[in-house]
Amino acid sequence: MRREQTRNMAITALFIALFLLQTFVPNIGYIRILPGLPAITTAPLTVAIYALLMGPVAGAVFGLFWGILRLILAFTQPGDIVSLMLFQNVFIAVIPSVCAGLFPGLIGKLFQNKKKGIRETGYATAGAVTSLTNTVLVILLTSLVFMNDSGRLIGYMGNFAKGTPLIEALIIALGMNGLIEAIFTAIVTPIIVIPLKKVMKRIG
Repeated sequence: MRREQTRNMAITALFIALFLLQTFVPNIGYIRILPGLPAITTAPLTVAIYALLMGPVAGAVFGLFWGILRLILAFTQPGDIVSLMLFQNVFIAVIPSVCAGLFPGLIGKLFQNKKKGIRETGYATAGAVTSLTNTVLVILLTSLVFMNDSGRLIGYMGNFAKGTPLIEALIIALGMNGLIEAIFTAIVTPIIVIPLKKVMKRIG
């Protein structure tokens, strides 16, 4: 039991250090493709892997850590005006991040006793769900928070026609980022999780 706790603490410390690098070192965790719009982030990959290794509760806590870092980053070094407006709101910063950590852990538990091929499909699904959960919840919460002040936010997101519904503008502006993140995370998650699970069993 003590050995398992020590192992889990070491894994958590390693992932926290990696996440801090992704958050604060340019072009590692946040890759900017379109100026003025939020960057594509590799953070969901790290969250998905950690949640699959450690379970849904630990994944949700790690997601909370991501949300808090997101909030701090929005106040200290926002990369664009849209990120500043979105992620300085505690609900938009934290709730999607926590859910993005919780869901892959639940999916991992669901697939943990399945056959190898099915389990690998579960890992890929968990990766995609992590990214999509983050994107969808950010869009939905932003639509609610800026419901009465949508014009100002839409103005910063690109050339949208006057009267464009906020949720439509958000889907167009953020949806491509979310789709790229989901595909990337779905492909890479099983590649990393499978060998790490084997290592954890050996030292377990």
